[in-house]
Amino acid sequence: MRRTATGLLVAMAGIYVLAGQYLGLHPSIGYVRAFAEAAMVGGLADWFAVTALFRRPLGLPIPHTAIIPENKDRIADTMAQFLQDNFLTPAVVARRMQDMNLAKAAGEYLAAPAKGDTGERIRAGAGELIAEFLESLDPERLGSQMRSGLKTIAARVEIAPLAGQLLTAAIADKRHLPLIDSAIRWAGLTIEANEDMIRAMIHEKANGLVRWTGLDEKLANSVLDGLYKLLAEVLVDPEHPLRGKLEEGLAQLAHDLLHDPEMQARVEKAKNDLLDNPVVGRWWLGVWERIRGGLLKTAREPGGGLSAAFADTIADLGTALQGDPRLQVQINRFARRTAVGVATRYGGQIVRLVSETVKRWDAHTVTDRIESAVGRDLQFIRMNGTLVGGLVGVTIHAVEAAL
Repeated sequence: MRRTATGLLVAMAGIYVLAGQYLGLHPSIGYVRAFAEAAMVGGLADWFAVTALFRRPLGLPIPHTAIIPENKDRIADTMAQFLQDNFLTPAVVARRMQDMNLAKAAGEYLAAPAKGDTGERIRAGAGELIAEFLESLDPERLGSQMRSGLKTIAARVEIAPLAGQLLTAAIADKRHLPLIDSAIRWAGLTIEANEDMIRAMIHEKANGLVRWTGLDEKLANSVLDGLYKLLAEVLVDPEHPLRGKLEEGLAQLAHDLLHDPEMQARVEKAKNDLLDNPVVGRWWLGVWERIRGGLLKTAREPGGGLSAAFADTIADLGTALQGDPRLQVQINRFARRTAVGVATRYGGQIVRLVSETVKRWDAHTVTDRIESAVGRDLQFIRMNGTLVGGLVGVTIHAVEAAL
């Protein structure tokens, strides 16, 4: 556009010279020459005005030229003040956001990417974000912190009353019966797995005469058979006395857990000993590392895992935002209040950032950025000045000819 405007000015100069050589051929040549002469004056005047905004014309130290570079700091302060007065006041921000449905727009964006390339990018980005977050964590330090947190929480919880309440509720709902059955089966399996040890114990306790006569083996068989028979009877007979004793023992245990300070103290001591055991700490660190490794593997799994779950959750949130007007009202109100609060608290800092940033630019940078933004229109001003000047020159020549 600069070359076009300059070319037009040069063309007017050429027409002016050429018309001056043929003034006697026809009266209209005078009009052409007057147009070209005034067009040169108008074009040169506007060239000077446009150039003076950004630099000194022809490098001459003419006063009131290079206006933008020379007044860079004042322009920065004026721009910042303009922003603060017209955009970052609470009333303006609230009014601008009053008619904006940010929640619905966000919902439409979040719900749409469930399909297509955008959805894949969101899934991949979510998975990578989760993976990088997990990798940035110090496994040992975080595991120790979580262990300390869990230990602190567990230390504050009184286990005995809680266990007593659970056991009392289980007995009242007959949910303790499967526990008794499992204990009886476990006892039978334990005896079966340790028959050799039981036989050896009976053999060692028997005297020499019993061992010599072989009665120790029969005694061992009788003891084992009696135990198996007793456990089988207890298992199949709901009214067996031993089962009743077991239920009484559970009821007494529940009562002691709830009301016996000595029992409660023993349970708390056992709990604290367990929490202080370093083996438990090492076990938790191993558990945490396995959890972390599994999450990392799932997060980096393409097309699924955590990334897909995260993306699906985002899509569900978008759908909810789209279809729930009351939720939109609440979110829009929150966003409006947040924006007004930001403008109130940080408006001055924001505009100061703009002002200081412009002030830090050198004069050449400021000139280039402003000229690249509006320079095209300024060259149109030069072209218009050339043409308007020519028309004024023609008008003056016509008036002069008429007089």
